[in-house]
Amino acid sequence: MRDNPQHNGIRRIALVATLMALVALLVSGVALFAADRGTPAEAKVMLQQAIAHYKGVGRKQALADFTAKKPPFSDRDLYVVCISSEHIVVANGGFADHVGTRGDLMKDLDGKGVAEAAWEATSAAGEGTVRYRWLNPATHAMEVKMTFFARVGTDVCGVGIYSPM
Repeated sequence: MRDNPQHNGIRRIALVATLMALVALLVSGVALFAADRGTPAEAKVMLQQAIAHYKGVGRKQALADFTAKKPPFSDRDLYVVCISSEHIVVANGGFADHVGTRGDLMKDLDGKGVAEAAWEATSAAGEGTVRYRWLNPATHAMEVKMTFFARVGTDVCGVGIYSPM
């Protein structure tokens, strides 16, 4: 039995349409995944808002607001963390149970001390970036984190983004 050229053309059109639909589905899935994560630009904006809030309402109120995840200090996987000059975690919108702990005890998967790294990164210019591997409170997975830190008052505060490993 011979193939009908008209049916072959219809099959090709159906195959192309199916492939195009599959590509569109994959692209939209990637876009949705990306929308669930904060961007570097969003993290930097949140950090600037946190600094302004800290200066505006004072240290005590700002640290409480950051830990309580008061808007705009928590968004998807973005949150504010602050570490005192004594390396004590004084605010943490992702892990409130870390508040009051020695930041030097907080080490990433590679043994890197996050509090020490934050203070070192901000020592020269008052701001800096630290990369480490940390638990993402939104996905509950260990991921690469890049945190933008800045000195404000007697603390170093930061907001970071997560990337899957």
